Amino acid sequence: MIVDCGIYRAGHRIGSPSDIDAAVEELGAREDTFCWLGLKEPSEDELNDAARAFGLHPLAVEDAFKAHQRPKVEVYGEVLFVALKTVTWPSVSSALRIGEINIFVGRRFVVTVRHGESLDLQEARHKLEHRTSLLGHGPAAVLYAICDQVVDRYADVVDQLDSAVDDIEQSVFSSERTSDAEATYRLKRHAVAFRKAVRPLSGELAPLAAGRVEAIKDAKVTPFFRNVADHVLRLSEQVDSLDDLLSSVLSAHLARVGVQQNDDMRRISAWVAIAAVPTLLAGIYGMNFRNMPELNWTWGYFGLLGIMTVFCLLLYRGFKRAGWL
Repeated sequence: MIVDCGIYRAGHRIGSPSDIDAAVEELGAREDTFCWLGLKEPSEDELNDAARAFGLHPLAVEDAFKAHQRPKVEVYGEVLFVALKTVTWPSVSSALRIGEINIFVGRRFVVTVRHGESLDLQEARHKLEHRTSLLGHGPAAVLYAICDQVVDRYADVVDQLDSAVDDIEQSVFSSERTSDAEATYRLKRHAVAFRKAVRPLSGELAPLAAGRVEAIKDAKVTPFFRNVADHVLRLSEQVDSLDDLLSSVLSAHLARVGVQQNDDMRRISAWVAIAAVPTLLAGIYGMNFRNMPELNWTWGYFGLLGIMTVFCLLLYRGFKRAGWL
């Protein structure tokens, strides 16, 4: 469906047509006017109407309709096609939400197609409409505003991931016994999903950052794309570092679990050894043979208990010194 459609001239919004035909009619009036059409999960007919109106390449239209594209920047004649992955993370206990925004950028139009858990571009639209000097650069400014909002959300997710990794690290190395393997593995999966969504974008933005894309070539807008590309690269490197740290934390947790299990086994073995002494003596004197001299001794029972106690205390002291108890 059509989420919003705006007609812009000289950095100002001058119209809000209700359908694609009306937008094309308003565009035909003056050459210094461009249209930003926003679609969310459009039907095939709606997307085909937009393709016919703005002359979009059928291969790019097919990609935009099916979605599930890797981040990429492709040029089809005078139209630039950009596929972006959006990433949001509502809470630490939930999974990452991956959406997709496909953007067609021409000389006098921008068509955005959103799929899945993608960001609401109304925020980017409103911010850009208040920056008339930037909006005056036309469709290239719109593409920058969308990329900037998407990357800002990347930064929010990385901050959340960084905080979650700190919590896991403190838990693993705390004095209390914890079970952090599952949580650590879950965070590693989030890091992998984030990298798959973001890492390719750094290379794809390079031509835009270098001003080598003729479809939106504008010397005054190029630095903005360079800034976005730098942020994407920095965030990718930060997530790589967090993933490496999670691997180390997971290894440390598994090693600590092994040490704890070894300590438990030593304690159990020590108590079994202590219990073996009275068990042995009681077993011998519990056989009730007739010719056992100690059976007729008045102090035999108490003497045997004393021997058991002495041996148990000696064993306990020895294990305590050895750190087994």
